[in-house]
Amino acid sequence: MAAADEAQGFRPLDEASLVAYIRATPALAASLGGRVDDLAVKEVGDGNLNFVYIVSSDAGSVVVKQALPYIRCVGDSWPMTRERAYFEASALREHGRLCPDHVPEVYHFDRAMSLIGMRYIKPPHIILRKGLIAGVEYPLLAEHMSDYMAKTLFFTSLLYNSTTEHKKQVARYCENVEMCRLTEQVVFSDPYMVSKYNRWNSPFLDKDAEAVREDDGLKLEIAELKSMFIERAQALIHGDLHTGSIMVTRDSTQVIDPEFAFYAPMGYDIGAFLGNLILAYFAQDGHADQTNDRKAYKQWILKTIEESWNLFQQKFLGLWNKHKDGNGEAYLPAIYNNPELLSVVQKKYMTGLLHDSLGFGSAKMIR
Repeated sequence: MAAADEAQGFRPLDEASLVAYIRATPALAASLGGRVDDLAVKEVGDGNLNFVYIVSSDAGSVVVKQALPYIRCVGDSWPMTRERAYFEASALREHGRLCPDHVPEVYHFDRAMSLIGMRYIKPPHIILRKGLIAGVEYPLLAEHMSDYMAKTLFFTSLLYNSTTEHKKQVARYCENVEMCRLTEQVVFSDPYMVSKYNRWNSPFLDKDAEAVREDDGLKLEIAELKSMFIERAQALIHGDLHTGSIMVTRDSTQVIDPEFAFYAPMGYDIGAFLGNLILAYFAQDGHADQTNDRKAYKQWILKTIEESWNLFQQKFLGLWNKHKDGNGEAYLPAIYNNPELLSVVQKKYMTGLLHDSLGFGSAKMIR
């Protein structure tokens, strides 16, 4: 650990020091019912970046997540800002305010320690990607994810906010530059050149990887998407909305891990979710066996993709119509002052958003 981190009051916690930290932190102790004498700690971080602990007492549980000054799955040879924890906590709070049914509450944030304490998402919740591999149908997934995307994207856009408020928030999240640069690298750059971080099933997909690197038309499209991703501050996106960032049961959907959050094109979130479902569709043939050919499950995935977009569009336009005379400054009511014109504007907007979503979804699938 760098001396600069220590000087800023940061120290990585292990299980013993985490217990001491919780006992000294009223908000975390309260989340455990104040019963902090006999705590059970389990490290469950299976992601790339952070330590994640479930801490339990006989009165409750809490999740504690601490960002390290490097990428955990690589080690300190790949430094990474701890400030990502600040943006994750900020996005969880903002998206949780807008869509509380699908975002876990933040109980405590310690910026110096890069530490978040949040609601424990209890079993039988599992990571959606694991459920898709197991062939589990989630009948409310499209309903819940369309709700999450419609609310978080609409209410952080200029369709709802003034330009003054919007630019204030854009400036705040622009500081999440290292996480944005990581996305720029691994989504919009690495797959199109020889990079030590690229992975594929070699030698079986060598020709396919080479075809991506040599596709000039594809490179031109990716350049446009990269430019849009960097330059267009459309809404506060999650920034990493794949099926590993969603926890589910048959009747509950919870979105986690928004440490890549910043103001960017809405289509990046929508595309990431839909693109991951498309990948899951094609993966099913590899999961099929003699007892289950997965054909019915593939049809459920296709139906979920279609419903996710259609429900999102319906809810997003519903919010737009409800708030069309509010503070939003993208389309001032004094100018867009008749239903026919507003209908044309909305159709053009949603067509463009679908186009963006398909482009960004494709880029995520290639990555």
